Amino acid sequence: MTIEIILLALSPLFIIFIAYEFIKYRRYYDIKDSLANTALALMHQGADAIALLVLMPFFYWLYEYRFFDIELSVISVFGAFILQDFLYYWFHKASHHIHWLWAAHVVHHSSTKMNFSTAFRQSLMYPLAGMWMFWLPMILVGFDPITVLTVVALNLAYQFFVHTQIVNKLGWFEKVFNTPSHHRVHHAINAGYLDRNFAGVLIIWDKLFGTYAEEEPTKPCKYGIVGQLNSNNPLTITFHQWGYLIKSMFNAKGSKAKLKVLFGYPTSSVK
Repeated sequence: MTIEIILLALSPLFIIFIAYEFIKYRRYYDIKDSLANTALALMHQGADAIALLVLMPFFYWLYEYRFFDIELSVISVFGAFILQDFLYYWFHKASHHIHWLWAAHVVHHSSTKMNFSTAFRQSLMYPLAGMWMFWLPMILVGFDPITVLTVVALNLAYQFFVHTQIVNKLGWFEKVFNTPSHHRVHHAINAGYLDRNFAGVLIIWDKLFGTYAEEEPTKPCKYGIVGQLNSNNPLTITFHQWGYLIKSMFNAKGSKAKLKVLFGYPTSSVK
């Protein structure tokens, strides 16, 4: 429950930022879109809470087989934060390149708006898709599950603040950290922007692994997904890609073709 507790504690701050942005930069908002974001956030938090209740015994069982005994300290928590951010980069990249993971992650990208409330637009299907599996190496290394879940929550909390159009480039900060400018590129479907900037907190992973793209003043970001969904129904937003994935697997001929649908690069459920 650590993730939910931390994010819940920070929710008043998130709401203040959303209210300020909505009042001063109303053009970036659509009421129905933001209400859908709120509903999706509540569904996501509920699913995560249930998943953690189920998974925590497994996490502690796995912790018994850890490679090292890592004592809790400022240095070890910092190390956990860096390692989790590294793993988050690979989870995020995989979520754009593997159809099974994209079926959950597409929810976050399905809005054509970009504002602080967009950070709330998450899928209740993440536990089923297996987002939690990307944190298992941390437990095996020797970080206890509570520490792992804490740094996951801090990483996600940081990412709330990069979902905005009201912050321009931030000088030297851009060279090391994920920023609103970097994340606007990530949410864009323009040629040259698509499938770029997978960073959670540190943009250095994208620069190291060749997935970095700079936001260009002459190329405004176009937000959404390839084949816009055009729906504010939380259930449609959540399940449209799953329905398409299942149908595509059913129609694929042979096990190899079915596996390619499941684990290959995703295609759009919307034409």
